[in-house]
Amino acid sequence: MFTKIKKRMALTVTVTLLLLISCPALAQQRGPTTAWIPDAELGKWTQFKGKGIRLIFEGEDSPPAAAVAELLPQFEELTGIKIELTRTMLSTLVTKLLLDFTTRAGKIQVFHADPYQTLAPLDGHFVDLRKFMEDPSLPSLPLGREDFTEMNWIGDAYMIDDERVLAIPFSGCQYGLLYRKDVFKKYKDMFVTEMGYDWTPGPNITWDQYYEIAKWINEKAREGVITEVEWGTGHMAKMYDSLMCDFSNVLAAFGGDYFKGHPTVGTYGTDLPGRCTLNEPEAIEAARFYKKLIDIAAAGSTSWDWGGLHDAFAAGKIALAPQWFDYAPWCEDPATSKVYGKVGYTILPKGPAGRSFNIWGGYGLGINRYASEMEQRAAWLFMVWATSPAVQIVGLPLGYMPPTRYSVYKDPAMEEKIIPPLVEAMRATEKAYEPGNIYLRPKVPQWLECNSVIFTGLSKMLAGVKSPEEAMKDTAEQIDKITGWAEIAPR
Repeated sequence: MFTKIKKRMALTVTVTLLLLISCPALAQQRGPTTAWIPDAELGKWTQFKGKGIRLIFEGEDSPPAAAVAELLPQFEELTGIKIELTRTMLSTLVTKLLLDFTTRAGKIQVFHADPYQTLAPLDGHFVDLRKFMEDPSLPSLPLGREDFTEMNWIGDAYMIDDERVLAIPFSGCQYGLLYRKDVFKKYKDMFVTEMGYDWTPGPNITWDQYYEIAKWINEKAREGVITEVEWGTGHMAKMYDSLMCDFSNVLAAFGGDYFKGHPTVGTYGTDLPGRCTLNEPEAIEAARFYKKLIDIAAAGSTSWDWGGLHDAFAAGKIALAPQWFDYAPWCEDPATSKVYGKVGYTILPKGPAGRSFNIWGGYGLGINRYASEMEQRAAWLFMVWATSPAVQIVGLPLGYMPPTRYSVYKDPAMEEKIIPPLVEAMRATEKAYEPGNIYLRPKVPQWLECNSVIFTGLSKMLAGVKSPEEAMKDTAEQIDKITGWAEIAPR
């Protein structure tokens, strides 16, 4: 469905560098995120001076949202457009957008477009961005759509229709594994002597071995042998979207899935996903394993989403953390992180299916179709700036991770611009992006309801209210009712 992240880079890198150095005098007058804009293009960027637009981002605790907030003054200085930014929880964002769309108020002009919770169920309220991409009076996307990594473009821009462009990729949001390099180096020989295999995190180990490793670290920490951490592993197992994401990696690695058979259910999306397959043996076995894993995870795991997991890992409490790579810059902030310089980045373990699966969660920026024409055009300026290679490169140390552009990954000077751990995180992201490693959850209009049923059922399982078999069976039946499959083909 999509190809590996390679190709087409010699010309792209050259053009990127030319853009960044084309106006040295101008670069002294403007910030580094706007210095790439040629003098001849300035009129396109200043035509809405004095106007204002509202943005809403998922991101009370999101590094990409924090990064763009810090860089916003450079956009405002260039354009004269005043930005009113709201950062909030994803669930709150969805509620606010639903209200705006339902009333056709158009008061939120630009928004975080999560492919699953906003794009899939609400795509009819998005502006088709082709009208701005083809408008000569407006700035175009630097290096064009071809510079965006393929999965991010497909996942963020489209919903079923592969012509309408509904969002521009903003953040990669790729899942992987963070681990304490110092712990794994110091105790490697002891572990190999006792357990008989190399415990280095990554796809060389299985999920069963991951469980053994986490349990071993727990025991050694209780005995006082390991003092660097308190727990082997921690998870984002709160009854929320985070729990579905965390479980999905295990589900796929065990050969399970939410639906099977439809060729575009995870990429372009579909409104006919078919029967839910959570009650099949592979999914039930994945649920059994996940329950066992969370039972030995850090005590706070069932109350943590991605932000809570980050706080515990950055505080030095956990040796292993399946997590979004977005959080790498915050782990490498010496002012706030106790694990600065001690973190390794890789992809998740493999399961019985023989592969590592790492859930993709990228999101784009969309424009509200109910906003005025002027507001939509001003919003387009923000989107071009916020998704540009220059902003992504400057924003990397601030949290603009993972990038969504080939040119950023392949920029020959990139490794000199950011600290080595972030380079390692970016390379791990590229590995997770590969078709053999990436996992794509279903992109269906009913996903908001399906997601709620999934994480509610999983929470009941983790609390011991339901067995893994009961949780998966009940969840599958509820999802079939939501999608309408129960009426088409009753079980």
